[in-house]
Amino acid sequence: MRQLFGYAAGDAGNNLAFSMSSMFLLLYYTDIAGIPAAAAGTIFLVVRIWDGFADLAAGRLVDRTSSRFGKFRPWLLYASVPLLLLSVATFAVPDWPMTAKIVYAYLTYAAMGTAYSLVNIPFGSLAAAMTQDPVERTKLASARGMGAAATMLMLTFVVSPQIKDSQNLQRSLLLTTLAFVVVGAALYLFTFVTARETVPRAVAKVGFKDSMRTLRRNKPLMMLCVSSLFFLTAMFSIQTIGVYYARDVLGNPSLYIAISAPQLVLMFVLAPLVPKLVRRFGKVPSYVAGGVVMVVGALGVLFAPASVPFVSLGFFVLIGAGTGLVNTLMWSLEADTVDYGEWKTGARTEGTTYAVFSFVRKIGQALGGAAAAYTIALAGYAGGARVQSDGALWGIRAAAGLVPAACTVIAVVIMIGYPLTEKRLREITAEVVRRRNQLVES
Repeated sequence: MRQLFGYAAGDAGNNLAFSMSSMFLLLYYTDIAGIPAAAAGTIFLVVRIWDGFADLAAGRLVDRTSSRFGKFRPWLLYASVPLLLLSVATFAVPDWPMTAKIVYAYLTYAAMGTAYSLVNIPFGSLAAAMTQDPVERTKLASARGMGAAATMLMLTFVVSPQIKDSQNLQRSLLLTTLAFVVVGAALYLFTFVTARETVPRAVAKVGFKDSMRTLRRNKPLMMLCVSSLFFLTAMFSIQTIGVYYARDVLGNPSLYIAISAPQLVLMFVLAPLVPKLVRRFGKVPSYVAGGVVMVVGALGVLFAPASVPFVSLGFFVLIGAGTGLVNTLMWSLEADTVDYGEWKTGARTEGTTYAVFSFVRKIGQALGGAAAAYTIALAGYAGGARVQSDGALWGIRAAAGLVPAACTVIAVVIMIGYPLTEKRLREITAEVVRRRNQLVES
Protein backbone atom coordinates (compact mmCIF):
# COMPACT_ATOMS: atom_id res chain seq x y z
CA MET A 1 0.00 0.00 0.00
CA ARG A 2 2.87 2.35 0.79
CA GLN A 3 4.33 1.79 -2.68
CA LEU A 4 0.92 2.33 -4.30
CA PHE A 5 0.54 5.68 -2.54
CA GLY A 6 4.10 6.56 -3.47
CA TYR A 7 3.51 5.75 -7.13
CA ALA A 8 0.29 7.78 -7.10
CA ALA A 9 2.26 10.73 -5.68
CA GLY A 10 4.68 10.55 -8.61
CA ASP A 11 1.99 11.04 -11.23
CA ALA A 12 0.36 13.72 -9.10
CA GLY A 13 3.69 15.55 -9.33
CA ASN A 14 3.97 14.90 -13.07
CA ASN A 15 0.59 16.46 -13.72
CA LEU A 16 1.37 19.68 -11.86
CA ALA A 17 3.33 20.52 -15.02
CA PHE A 18 1.79 18.24 -17.64
CA SER A 19 -1.96 18.73 -17.03
CA MET A 20 -1.47 22.39 -16.26
CA SER A 21 -0.19 22.84 -19.81
CA SER A 22 -2.59 20.44 -21.54
CA MET A 23 -5.65 21.97 -19.84
CA PHE A 24 -4.83 25.67 -19.85
CA LEU A 25 -1.82 26.52 -22.03
CA LEU A 26 -3.74 26.94 -25.30
CA LEU A 27 -6.20 29.29 -23.59
CA TYR A 28 -3.29 31.14 -21.98
CA TYR A 29 -1.54 31.55 -25.32
CA THR A 30 -4.62 32.75 -27.23
CA ASP A 31 -6.40 34.91 -24.63
CA ILE A 32 -3.66 36.13 -22.27
CA ALA A 33 -0.43 36.16 -24.27
CA GLY A 34 -2.34 37.18 -27.42
CA ILE A 35 -0.82 34.52 -29.68
CA PRO A 36 -3.15 33.63 -32.62
CA ALA A 37 -4.87 30.24 -32.39
CA ALA A 38 -3.20 28.89 -35.55
CA ALA A 39 0.27 29.89 -34.31
CA ALA A 40 -0.48 28.36 -30.91
CA GLY A 41 -1.58 25.16 -32.61
CA THR A 42 1.72 25.01 -34.49
CA ILE A 43 3.60 25.51 -31.21
CA PHE A 44 1.72 22.56 -29.72
CA LEU A 45 2.41 20.38 -32.74
CA VAL A 46 6.12 21.17 -33.12
CA VAL A 47 7.00 21.11 -29.42
CA ARG A 48 5.17 17.89 -28.66
CA ILE A 49 6.87 16.16 -31.58
CA TRP A 50 10.15 17.45 -30.15
CA ASP A 51 9.08 16.04 -26.78
CA GLY A 52 8.59 12.66 -28.39
CA PHE A 53 12.19 12.55 -29.55
CA ALA A 54 13.27 13.76 -26.10
CA ASP A 55 11.44 10.72 -24.71
CA LEU A 56 13.50 8.39 -26.93
CA ALA A 57 16.73 10.02 -25.78
CA ALA A 58 15.61 9.79 -22.16
CA GLY A 59 14.80 6.11 -22.60
CA ARG A 60 18.32 5.36 -23.78
CA LEU A 61 19.79 7.34 -20.88
CA VAL A 62 17.64 5.41 -18.41
CA ASP A 63 18.59 2.00 -19.84
CA ARG A 64 22.26 2.96 -19.51
CA THR A 65 21.83 4.12 -15.89
CA SER A 66 23.08 2.00 -13.01
CA SER A 67 23.43 3.52 -9.54
CA ARG A 68 23.04 2.65 -5.87
CA PHE A 69 19.52 4.09 -6.10
CA GLY A 70 18.64 1.90 -9.10
CA LYS A 71 18.03 2.74 -12.75
CA PHE A 72 14.94 4.93 -12.44
CA ARG A 73 14.66 6.53 -8.99
CA PRO A 74 17.68 8.89 -9.31
CA TRP A 75 15.99 10.77 -12.14
CA LEU A 76 13.00 11.57 -9.93
CA LEU A 77 15.37 13.07 -7.39
CA TYR A 78 17.47 15.26 -9.68
CA ALA A 79 15.26 16.28 -12.65
CA SER A 80 11.96 17.08 -10.92
CA VAL A 81 12.67 20.59 -9.60
CA PRO A 82 14.01 21.86 -12.99
CA LEU A 83 10.79 20.56 -14.58
CA LEU A 84 8.60 22.45 -12.11
CA LEU A 85 10.60 25.67 -12.51
CA LEU A 86 10.31 25.48 -16.30
CA SER A 87 6.54 25.14 -15.90
CA VAL A 88 6.59 28.53 -14.18
CA ALA A 89 8.53 30.02 -17.10
CA THR A 90 6.10 28.54 -19.66
CA PHE A 91 3.19 30.44 -18.13
CA ALA A 92 5.13 33.71 -17.98
CA VAL A 93 5.21 34.94 -21.61
CA PRO A 94 6.51 38.55 -21.51
CA ASP A 95 4.63 41.42 -23.12
CA TRP A 96 6.97 41.57 -26.11
CA PRO A 97 6.37 41.99 -29.87
CA MET A 98 4.50 39.03 -31.38
CA THR A 99 7.53 37.34 -32.96
CA ALA A 100 9.45 37.50 -29.70
CA LYS A 101 6.45 36.12 -27.80
CA ILE A 102 6.19 33.16 -30.13
CA VAL A 103 9.93 32.42 -29.91
CA TYR A 104 9.74 32.59 -26.12
CA ALA A 105 6.75 30.25 -26.14
CA TYR A 106 8.60 27.71 -28.31
CA LEU A 107 11.74 27.78 -26.17
CA THR A 108 10.10 27.55 -22.75
CA TYR A 109 7.52 24.95 -23.74
CA ALA A 110 10.19 22.80 -25.43
CA ALA A 111 12.51 23.08 -22.42
CA MET A 112 9.70 22.06 -20.08
CA GLY A 113 8.86 19.10 -22.32
CA THR A 114 12.48 17.94 -22.33
CA ALA A 115 12.66 18.12 -18.54
CA TYR A 116 9.36 16.25 -18.35
CA SER A 117 10.85 13.43 -20.44
CA LEU A 118 13.75 13.09 -18.00
CA VAL A 119 11.25 12.64 -15.15
CA ASN A 120 8.34 10.82 -16.75
CA ILE A 121 10.27 8.14 -18.66
CA PRO A 122 11.98 6.74 -15.54
CA PHE A 123 8.77 7.17 -13.53
CA GLY A 124 6.72 5.25 -16.07
CA SER A 125 9.41 2.58 -16.44
CA LEU A 126 9.30 1.91 -12.70
CA ALA A 127 6.05 -0.08 -12.95
CA ALA A 128 7.67 -2.83 -15.02
CA ALA A 129 10.59 -3.01 -12.56
CA MET A 130 8.47 -3.08 -9.38
CA THR A 131 6.47 -6.24 -10.17
CA GLN A 132 5.77 -8.79 -12.90
CA ASP A 133 2.33 -9.76 -11.64
CA PRO A 134 -0.33 -8.52 -14.16
CA VAL A 135 -2.91 -7.64 -11.49
CA GLU A 136 -0.33 -5.87 -9.31
CA ARG A 137 0.75 -3.87 -12.35
CA THR A 138 -2.87 -2.92 -12.90
CA LYS A 139 -2.99 -1.73 -9.28
CA LEU A 140 0.04 0.47 -9.94
CA ALA A 141 -1.60 1.82 -13.09
CA SER A 142 -4.78 2.52 -11.11
CA ALA A 143 -2.80 4.28 -8.39
CA ARG A 144 -1.08 6.34 -11.06
CA GLY A 145 -4.45 7.26 -12.54
CA MET A 146 -5.76 8.34 -9.15
CA GLY A 147 -2.70 10.53 -8.58
CA ALA A 148 -3.19 12.20 -11.96
CA ALA A 149 -6.91 12.64 -11.31
CA ALA A 150 -6.21 14.25 -7.93
CA THR A 151 -4.01 16.87 -9.54
CA MET A 152 -6.39 17.53 -12.45
CA LEU A 153 -9.30 17.87 -10.03
CA MET A 154 -7.31 20.35 -8.00
CA LEU A 155 -6.41 22.31 -11.14
CA THR A 156 -10.07 22.40 -12.14
CA PHE A 157 -11.10 24.02 -8.88
CA VAL A 158 -8.04 26.27 -8.45
CA VAL A 159 -7.44 27.58 -11.99
CA SER A 160 -10.84 27.38 -13.72
CA PRO A 161 -12.58 30.01 -11.54
CA GLN A 162 -9.86 32.49 -12.50
CA ILE A 163 -10.69 32.31 -16.22
CA LYS A 164 -13.48 34.89 -15.93
CA ASP A 165 -11.02 37.61 -14.97
CA SER A 166 -8.38 37.36 -17.68
CA GLN A 167 -6.72 40.62 -16.59
CA ASN A 168 -5.46 39.05 -13.37
CA LEU A 169 -4.97 35.54 -14.74
CA GLN A 170 -1.30 36.12 -15.57
CA ARG A 171 -0.46 37.00 -11.97
CA SER A 172 -2.52 34.18 -10.48
CA LEU A 173 -0.95 31.61 -12.82
CA LEU A 174 2.51 32.79 -11.80
CA LEU A 175 1.70 32.37 -8.11
CA THR A 176 0.02 29.02 -8.73
CA THR A 177 2.94 27.52 -10.67
CA LEU A 178 5.41 28.79 -8.08
CA ALA A 179 3.44 27.01 -5.36
CA PHE A 180 3.53 23.86 -7.46
CA VAL A 181 7.34 23.87 -7.31
CA VAL A 182 7.22 23.23 -3.57
CA VAL A 183 4.31 20.79 -3.65
CA GLY A 184 5.71 18.86 -6.61
CA ALA A 185 9.18 18.49 -5.10
CA ALA A 186 7.62 16.91 -1.99
CA LEU A 187 5.53 14.49 -4.08
CA TYR A 188 8.51 13.32 -6.15
CA LEU A 189 10.58 12.85 -3.01
CA PHE A 190 7.85 10.62 -1.55
CA THR A 191 7.89 8.48 -4.70
CA PHE A 192 11.68 8.24 -4.57
CA VAL A 193 11.59 7.04 -0.95
CA THR A 194 8.80 4.48 -1.33
CA ALA A 195 9.42 2.90 -4.76
CA ARG A 196 11.43 -0.32 -5.01
CA GLU A 197 12.98 -1.87 -8.13
CA THR A 198 12.62 -5.60 -7.47
CA VAL A 199 12.50 -7.34 -10.87
CA PRO A 200 15.92 -8.93 -11.60
CA ARG A 201 17.73 -8.39 -14.88
CA ALA A 202 20.43 -10.39 -16.60
CA VAL A 203 22.25 -7.28 -17.86
CA ALA A 204 22.48 -4.04 -15.87
CA LYS A 205 23.09 -1.80 -18.91
CA VAL A 206 21.41 -2.62 -22.22
CA GLY A 207 23.19 -1.73 -25.47
CA PHE A 208 21.62 0.20 -28.33
CA LYS A 209 21.55 -2.82 -30.68
CA ASP A 210 19.82 -4.97 -28.06
CA SER A 211 17.23 -2.25 -27.50
CA MET A 212 16.48 -1.92 -31.21
CA ARG A 213 16.29 -5.68 -31.66
CA THR A 214 13.82 -5.94 -28.79
CA LEU A 215 11.62 -3.20 -30.23
CA ARG A 216 11.57 -4.65 -33.74
CA ARG A 217 10.31 -8.01 -32.48
CA ASN A 218 7.73 -6.61 -30.05
CA LYS A 219 4.44 -6.85 -31.97
CA PRO A 220 2.19 -6.16 -28.93
CA LEU A 221 4.11 -2.95 -28.23
CA MET A 222 3.68 -1.76 -31.82
CA MET A 223 -0.07 -2.47 -31.78
CA LEU A 224 -0.48 -0.75 -28.42
CA CYS A 225 1.48 2.27 -29.67
CA VAL A 226 -0.67 2.74 -32.79
CA SER A 227 -3.89 2.36 -30.82
CA SER A 228 -2.59 4.79 -28.20
CA LEU A 229 -1.72 7.32 -30.90
CA PHE A 230 -5.35 7.57 -31.98
CA PHE A 231 -6.74 7.38 -28.46
CA LEU A 232 -4.45 10.14 -27.19
CA THR A 233 -5.32 12.33 -30.17
CA ALA A 234 -8.96 11.96 -29.13
CA MET A 235 -8.33 12.53 -25.43
CA PHE A 236 -6.19 15.62 -25.82
CA SER A 237 -8.49 17.22 -28.36
CA ILE A 238 -11.24 16.97 -25.73
CA GLN A 239 -9.00 18.11 -22.89
CA THR A 240 -7.66 21.08 -24.83
CA ILE A 241 -11.05 22.28 -26.03
CA GLY A 242 -13.08 21.70 -22.84
CA VAL A 243 -12.72 25.20 -21.48
CA TYR A 244 -13.78 26.69 -24.85
CA TYR A 245 -16.82 24.39 -24.93
CA ALA A 246 -17.94 25.56 -21.49
CA ARG A 247 -17.35 29.24 -22.10
CA ASP A 248 -18.44 29.64 -25.73
CA VAL A 249 -20.85 26.78 -26.53
CA LEU A 250 -22.59 26.53 -23.16
CA GLY A 251 -22.10 30.24 -22.43
CA ASN A 252 -20.68 29.87 -18.92
CA PRO A 253 -16.95 29.36 -18.19
CA SER A 254 -17.82 28.17 -14.69
CA LEU A 255 -19.34 25.06 -16.27
CA TYR A 256 -15.82 23.89 -17.04
CA ILE A 257 -15.72 22.73 -13.44
CA ALA A 258 -18.98 20.83 -14.01
CA ILE A 259 -17.47 19.29 -17.16
CA SER A 260 -14.15 18.29 -15.61
CA ALA A 261 -14.91 17.46 -11.98
CA PRO A 262 -17.33 14.55 -12.59
CA GLN A 263 -14.90 13.00 -15.10
CA LEU A 264 -12.08 13.20 -12.59
CA VAL A 265 -14.20 11.89 -9.75
CA LEU A 266 -15.07 8.96 -12.00
CA MET A 267 -11.35 8.22 -12.36
CA PHE A 268 -11.19 7.86 -8.57
CA VAL A 269 -14.24 5.61 -8.57
CA LEU A 270 -13.11 3.45 -11.48
CA ALA A 271 -9.43 3.12 -10.56
CA PRO A 272 -9.94 0.65 -7.67
CA LEU A 273 -12.37 -1.33 -9.86
CA VAL A 274 -10.00 -1.75 -12.81
CA PRO A 275 -8.06 -4.69 -11.28
CA LYS A 276 -11.40 -6.45 -10.68
CA LEU A 277 -12.42 -5.84 -14.29
CA VAL A 278 -9.09 -7.26 -15.44
CA ARG A 279 -9.58 -10.40 -13.34
CA ARG A 280 -13.12 -10.86 -14.66
CA PHE A 281 -12.87 -9.84 -18.32
CA GLY A 282 -9.20 -9.24 -19.16
CA LYS A 283 -7.35 -6.06 -20.11
CA VAL A 284 -8.16 -5.93 -23.82
CA PRO A 285 -11.96 -6.48 -23.54
CA SER A 286 -12.05 -3.80 -20.82
CA TYR A 287 -10.01 -1.48 -23.06
CA VAL A 288 -12.44 -1.98 -25.96
CA ALA A 289 -15.46 -1.41 -23.71
CA GLY A 290 -13.97 1.84 -22.43
CA GLY A 291 -13.39 3.02 -26.00
CA VAL A 292 -17.01 2.32 -26.97
CA VAL A 293 -18.27 4.34 -23.98
CA MET A 294 -15.99 7.21 -24.98
CA VAL A 295 -17.31 7.23 -28.57
CA VAL A 296 -20.91 7.45 -27.35
CA GLY A 297 -20.00 10.36 -25.08
CA ALA A 298 -18.12 12.22 -27.81
CA LEU A 299 -20.97 11.96 -30.31
CA GLY A 300 -23.35 13.18 -27.62
CA VAL A 301 -21.16 16.23 -26.95
CA LEU A 302 -21.12 17.00 -30.67
CA PHE A 303 -24.91 17.24 -30.98
CA ALA A 304 -26.12 18.10 -27.45
CA PRO A 305 -28.29 21.28 -27.32
CA ALA A 306 -26.50 24.24 -25.75
CA SER A 307 -29.78 25.37 -24.19
CA VAL A 308 -29.78 22.30 -21.91
CA PRO A 309 -26.27 22.17 -20.42
CA PHE A 310 -26.99 19.09 -18.31
CA VAL A 311 -27.25 16.98 -21.46
CA SER A 312 -23.73 17.96 -22.51
CA LEU A 313 -22.46 17.44 -18.98
CA GLY A 314 -23.89 13.92 -18.94
CA PHE A 315 -22.09 13.03 -22.15
CA PHE A 316 -18.84 14.46 -20.77
CA VAL A 317 -19.28 12.07 -17.84
CA LEU A 318 -19.41 9.17 -20.32
CA ILE A 319 -16.24 10.48 -21.95
CA GLY A 320 -14.58 10.57 -18.56
CA ALA A 321 -15.60 6.99 -17.76
CA GLY A 322 -14.24 5.68 -21.06
CA THR A 323 -11.09 7.77 -20.91
CA GLY A 324 -10.31 6.79 -17.33
CA LEU A 325 -10.67 3.08 -18.05
CA VAL A 326 -8.62 3.05 -21.26
CA ASN A 327 -5.89 5.35 -20.01
CA THR A 328 -5.39 3.29 -16.85
CA LEU A 329 -5.17 0.03 -18.79
CA MET A 330 -2.61 1.50 -21.20
CA TRP A 331 0.05 1.75 -18.50
CA SER A 332 -0.47 -1.84 -17.40
CA LEU A 333 -0.45 -3.09 -21.00
CA GLU A 334 2.80 -1.23 -21.69
CA ALA A 335 4.51 -2.87 -18.69
CA ASP A 336 3.43 -6.28 -20.04
CA THR A 337 5.19 -5.60 -23.34
CA VAL A 338 8.50 -5.31 -21.45
CA ASP A 339 8.17 -8.96 -20.42
CA TYR A 340 7.24 -9.91 -23.98
CA GLY A 341 10.34 -8.16 -25.32
CA GLU A 342 12.57 -9.92 -22.80
CA TRP A 343 11.00 -13.26 -23.72
CA LYS A 344 11.68 -12.62 -27.42
CA THR A 345 15.28 -11.41 -27.16
CA GLY A 346 16.64 -11.91 -23.63
CA ALA A 347 17.14 -8.14 -23.13
CA ARG A 348 15.00 -6.30 -20.58
CA THR A 349 14.58 -2.71 -21.83
CA GLU A 350 12.10 -0.93 -19.54
CA GLY A 351 13.44 2.52 -20.37
CA THR A 352 13.51 2.20 -24.15
CA THR A 353 10.18 0.35 -24.31
CA TYR A 354 8.46 2.97 -22.20
CA ALA A 355 10.19 5.74 -24.16
CA VAL A 356 8.83 4.42 -27.46
CA PHE A 357 5.36 4.16 -25.95
CA SER A 358 5.69 7.66 -24.50
CA PHE A 359 7.01 8.98 -27.83
CA VAL A 360 3.85 7.79 -29.54
CA ARG A 361 1.74 9.27 -26.73
CA LYS A 362 3.50 12.61 -27.24
CA ILE A 363 2.69 12.50 -30.95
CA GLY A 364 -0.93 11.80 -30.01
CA GLN A 365 -0.86 14.72 -27.60
CA ALA A 366 0.63 16.91 -30.32
CA LEU A 367 -2.00 15.88 -32.84
CA GLY A 368 -4.82 16.25 -30.30
CA GLY A 369 -3.80 19.73 -29.15
CA ALA A 370 -3.03 20.87 -32.68
CA ALA A 371 -6.28 19.37 -34.04
CA ALA A 372 -8.26 21.32 -31.47
CA ALA A 373 -6.43 24.56 -32.26
CA TYR A 374 -6.57 24.13 -36.04
CA THR A 375 -10.22 23.11 -35.98
CA ILE A 376 -11.34 26.24 -34.16
CA ALA A 377 -8.98 28.39 -36.24
CA LEU A 378 -10.44 27.05 -39.51
CA ALA A 379 -13.92 27.55 -38.13
CA GLY A 380 -13.23 31.24 -37.50
CA TYR A 381 -12.49 31.40 -33.76
CA ALA A 382 -11.54 34.95 -32.68
CA GLY A 383 -9.30 35.03 -29.62
CA GLY A 384 -10.57 37.36 -26.89
CA ALA A 385 -13.94 37.99 -28.58
CA ARG A 386 -16.95 38.02 -26.25
CA VAL A 387 -19.19 36.32 -28.81
CA GLN A 388 -18.08 33.73 -31.36
CA SER A 389 -19.69 33.08 -34.77
CA ASP A 390 -21.92 30.06 -35.35
CA GLY A 391 -19.16 28.52 -37.46
CA ALA A 392 -16.65 28.91 -34.64
CA LEU A 393 -19.07 27.30 -32.19
CA TRP A 394 -19.49 24.28 -34.46
CA GLY A 395 -15.71 24.15 -34.79
CA ILE A 396 -15.48 23.88 -31.00
CA ARG A 397 -18.14 21.14 -31.04
CA ALA A 398 -16.22 19.23 -33.72
CA ALA A 399 -12.96 19.42 -31.76
CA ALA A 400 -14.77 18.13 -28.66
CA GLY A 401 -16.89 15.46 -30.35
CA LEU A 402 -16.32 14.52 -33.98
CA VAL A 403 -12.52 14.30 -33.96
CA PRO A 404 -12.38 12.28 -30.70
CA ALA A 405 -15.12 9.86 -31.80
CA ALA A 406 -13.42 9.05 -35.12
CA CYS A 407 -10.00 8.57 -33.54
CA THR A 408 -11.32 6.38 -30.73
CA VAL A 409 -13.07 4.05 -33.19
CA ILE A 410 -9.74 3.44 -34.93
CA ALA A 411 -7.99 2.86 -31.58
CA VAL A 412 -10.57 0.24 -30.57
CA VAL A 413 -10.47 -1.63 -33.90
CA ILE A 414 -6.68 -2.02 -33.62
CA MET A 415 -6.87 -3.51 -30.12
CA ILE A 416 -9.50 -6.10 -31.00
CA GLY A 417 -6.72 -8.29 -32.43
CA TYR A 418 -4.20 -7.69 -29.61
CA PRO A 419 -2.34 -11.00 -28.98
CA LEU A 420 -0.96 -10.61 -25.42
CA THR A 421 -3.72 -12.00 -23.19
CA GLU A 422 -3.36 -12.54 -19.44
CA LYS A 423 -2.96 -16.29 -19.95
CA ARG A 424 -0.26 -15.82 -22.59
CA LEU A 425 1.55 -13.29 -20.37
CA ARG A 426 1.68 -15.74 -17.46
CA GLU A 427 3.21 -18.36 -19.76
CA ILE A 428 5.81 -15.86 -21.02
CA THR A 429 6.71 -14.69 -17.52
CA ALA A 430 7.20 -18.27 -16.32
CA GLU A 431 9.49 -18.99 -19.27
CA VAL A 432 11.54 -15.83 -18.60
CA VAL A 433 11.99 -16.83 -14.95
CA ARG A 434 13.17 -20.31 -15.99
CA ARG A 435 15.73 -18.77 -18.33
CA ARG A 436 17.06 -16.48 -15.61
CA ASN A 437 17.39 -19.38 -13.20
CA GLN A 438 19.32 -21.36 -15.82
CA LEU A 439 21.72 -18.42 -16.30
CA VAL A 440 22.30 -18.18 -12.56
CA GLU A 441 22.94 -21.93 -12.27
CA SER A 442 25.37 -21.92 -15.19
